[in-house]
Amino acid sequence: MSDNKKQFLKISVEAPALLLDLGVKGGLKTTAALTNGATVKGTRKYWDTLGPGLVTGASGQDPSGIATYSQAGAHYGFQFLWMAAWLYPLDANIEAMCARIGIVTGRGLAANIRAHFSRKVLYTCALLMFMANAINIGADLGAMAKAVQLLAPGISFTFLVIGFAIVGLGFQIYTPYKKYSKYLKWLALALLSYVVSAILAHLDWHTISHYAVLPHIGFSKDELIILCAILGTTISPYLFFWQTSQEVEERVLIGKKTIKQRKSNVTIRQIRGMRIDVWSGMFLSEAVMFFIIAACGGILFPHGITTIQSSAQAAEALRPFAGNATYWLFAIGIIGAGLLAIPVLAGSSSYTISESFGWKEGLYQKLGHASAFYGIIIISVFVGLGINFLGIDPIKALIYAAVINGLIAPVIMVLILKISGDKKIMGRWANSKLSATVGWTTTAVVALAGVGAIYALLS
Repeated sequence: MSDNKKQFLKISVEAPALLLDLGVKGGLKTTAALTNGATVKGTRKYWDTLGPGLVTGASGQDPSGIATYSQAGAHYGFQFLWMAAWLYPLDANIEAMCARIGIVTGRGLAANIRAHFSRKVLYTCALLMFMANAINIGADLGAMAKAVQLLAPGISFTFLVIGFAIVGLGFQIYTPYKKYSKYLKWLALALLSYVVSAILAHLDWHTISHYAVLPHIGFSKDELIILCAILGTTISPYLFFWQTSQEVEERVLIGKKTIKQRKSNVTIRQIRGMRIDVWSGMFLSEAVMFFIIAACGGILFPHGITTIQSSAQAAEALRPFAGNATYWLFAIGIIGAGLLAIPVLAGSSSYTISESFGWKEGLYQKLGHASAFYGIIIISVFVGLGINFLGIDPIKALIYAAVINGLIAPVIMVLILKISGDKKIMGRWANSKLSATVGWTTTAVVALAGVGAIYALLS
């Protein structure tokens, strides 16, 4: 029996007797106070453990992703609900690999790919990801502006889009990383508004439970595109690069500024903390997907509202049937999700390109010391900003971005699996057989979905 299991059994046996003894000697009041104190302490410890994994998971559910889930629910009801449960272990497993690579090697994912594989593959993936991220940034800026207009209709769309772009850049460039990482962490909680909004909508949870686990798969062209879009916004390449680089940033934050320092003394405690962080972040991510599809599938689909072109439109469509509380929470969630996702999208592009060319990179760096790194962030946001004024169909743009991600993701995932499974690189922290099997399965699923979406678009 493992030490962990022995410890668990010991606690399980001794805890009731200890509590009874405290109750007899100190009274139930003392026991309640002790329990409450332990709960608060445990909650704080858990919150302190969370970081890059929570932010990565939450940032995957940006306003463009919210629009994708809303459309899936509105057009197909509860048909795609099962994907949340099935994607959770697949998503968490691949992100944990990325996090482990960052911790063990002391450098970002692009830097590792550059060191061990063809740079042509890396450069191609970096360029395509930059394009996909810019499209998503543009869609997210527009969605945030529309969400504010839902709450305050008199404010100009142009003013809001430009304002969000400038404010977001200001925080990312000029806020010290220690403060900025906490800001992103708290923003992740804005996504809980979708959980609350769905609960307040009084859905048919008995019917939802039927669709929550059992797959309901169709192979029409539209279904293949939606399937790819959901995968593209959940298992996205930019999240791989962001997760790895944030683990590096966290080590720099505690004084490990060189690769040699970051690679030394990797402990089981660090790996366990990372796993708690990543699996918690991915749980939040999949929960948000689940509740958005449930809300739109349970409210819009039965009322014949089957076409949703933006997250703001989803909020408006829900209002007559679900009430003002759901409407407000949905709109607030869009704003919070955008504020979190845009810096992650821009930052991941910059980490990838900077590491690909060996430039100085990192949010811990000041603007003057990493001008190219911050330059990519600025360019990414302004390209996204420009998309809002070119008259491009946002839904078509997001579909193309999802297809681009569907093409890039399997390639990057193969490289992640090779790096994280190589004992020469990872040592004792190389992939287990189970982790590798799940990883290769995920790669195959994403690749097939990408091929299916391309077939649907071209045929």
